[in-house]
Amino acid sequence: MKPPVVIGLTAVVAGMRDGEAAVLTVRPPGESLSGQVLSGQVLSGLPFGPFDPEGHRTFELAVRAFVARQTGFELGYVEQLYTFGDKGRDAPLADVGAGTARVVSVGYLALTAKAAETSGDTAWRPWTRYFPWEDWRKGRPAVIEAVIGPELMAWAGLVKGAAGEARRLRARRLFALDDQPWNDERVLDRYELLYEAGLVPEAARDRGVAPPKVAEALGRPMISDHRRILATGLGRLRGKLRYRPVAFELLPAEFTLSELQRTVEAISGVPLHKQNFRRGVERTGLVEPLGRFDLGTGGRPAELFRFRREQAAAGPASGLSLPALARA
Repeated sequence: MKPPVVIGLTAVVAGMRDGEAAVLTVRPPGESLSGQVLSGQVLSGLPFGPFDPEGHRTFELAVRAFVARQTGFELGYVEQLYTFGDKGRDAPLADVGAGTARVVSVGYLALTAKAAETSGDTAWRPWTRYFPWEDWRKGRPAVIEAVIGPELMAWAGLVKGAAGEARRLRARRLFALDDQPWNDERVLDRYELLYEAGLVPEAARDRGVAPPKVAEALGRPMISDHRRILATGLGRLRGKLRYRPVAFELLPAEFTLSELQRTVEAISGVPLHKQNFRRGVERTGLVEPLGRFDLGTGGRPAELFRFRREQAAAGPASGLSLPALARA
């Protein structure tokens, strides 16, 4: 008899907390998930649950219900991310506590401007906690040169010929080795390469082996395949910054241009040229000055703006340009 198929729904809920892009996490109750403890760490995950075709009319309504029940948080903006249904592929294993059933994971992305205080087993965590190699705001992350680059080259050397060269090429392109350019949107590809190379704790968990010592430097693991889904959400959000005004979904009704820039930098993981960024924002026509100033900046008062939501709704709305700060 073939094992049943269970559809697991998972939500990446993103918001800004203390100037950092953060994700809403939960600590699953009980011991229904086999990977809740890894390398002595009790793991958190994203809000999730199995889809009940009898009780849930749509996937999105089910996701909204899971998040509200598990976190007390009511979702606003929501979009479907991706469906993972791998079989026979070296990929993170999904687990929703359904025993031997095959799990198909459906991820959702939700954005909020109200990353409110949480309690109990719910918490907002900065995404850098899970992907330290993705934060280039203060320069190239040291973990790439110290750990990731050498480990991936050693892994590539385990096979000869074209296969080994293909591994080296992937590593160079994804992690900007040997003067290759950095592509901030390829978050999922980078995480999956680290998984394939056996460097992240989830790979050791799924293969039933001890994690390598370098795994400690590669971010906090999560339950099930949740770090893979989180990588998908972050990559999607970074891409949408450029062609949709999604950054404003993370801001309060009134904001300064500095707050807008810090929000975009926190998501993209790269520093931006201040004047070029502001000129790009003005060209979009998506912000309107309010004629008032924020007096609590600790320095020169900053002008307050609002998002012209009616302008965005009137026609094809553009995203924001990301003029990276040049580095010597």
